[in-house]
Amino acid sequence: MVQKAKILLVDDRPENLLALEAILSALDQTLVRASSGEEALKALLTDDFAVILLDVQMPGMDGFETAAHIKRRERTRDIPIIFLTAINHGPHHTFRGYAAGAVDYISKPFDPWVLRAKVSVFVELYMKNCQLREQAALLRLQLEGGGKEPAGEAKEPAGLLAELSARLAAVEEQAEALSKQLGDESTDAAAVATAAHLERKLTGLRRALDALEPGSSGGQAAVN
Repeated sequence: MVQKAKILLVDDRPENLLALEAILSALDQTLVRASSGEEALKALLTDDFAVILLDVQMPGMDGFETAAHIKRRERTRDIPIIFLTAINHGPHHTFRGYAAGAVDYISKPFDPWVLRAKVSVFVELYMKNCQLREQAALLRLQLEGGGKEPAGEAKEPAGLLAELSARLAAVEEQAEALSKQLGDESTDAAAVATAAHLERKLTGLRRALDALEPGSSGGQAAVN
């Protein structure tokens, strides 16, 4: 069963949170509410999120200050933030949003289809990264265990490598399709850059896996 991604919705107005939930419910992911910057930071202490939709105009800790706290934390600094604002103060205000670490800055009222499409891109990138981490963990176990498994669950090193390679190939195929989709649709630069980073990580993992293959000097060292 594929685990759903979590999307954090931050807005001090309940009706705005309801509207966001209605727009994003079609993505079939887990939507988490926060009615203030403080509440958002508390949620980020324990849960991992694919993307954060953050209202700029909030009493107390506003969106800019909340984003600054998020970017200062090692655990949360890489989570994409999409700023939402009902007020357009011009280029300076928009620049402040990007300077605070936002990947996008959308003025209300926004097109529901556009917002859903942008969020779906970051959800998909998050899911691909989760898959990549799983493959990396399996590879690390193989490297540290020298191909050995507990009694009763023994599997030949070549068989395990083939299984790892097949799983990695599936992730590579999906990542390639996603990158092509982003390029064809001219999506925002932040999403394209994130996808490129994911592909670089996949390439590194593939090289490490290839080095373990029988017949290569790295493979003989790792398996024997």
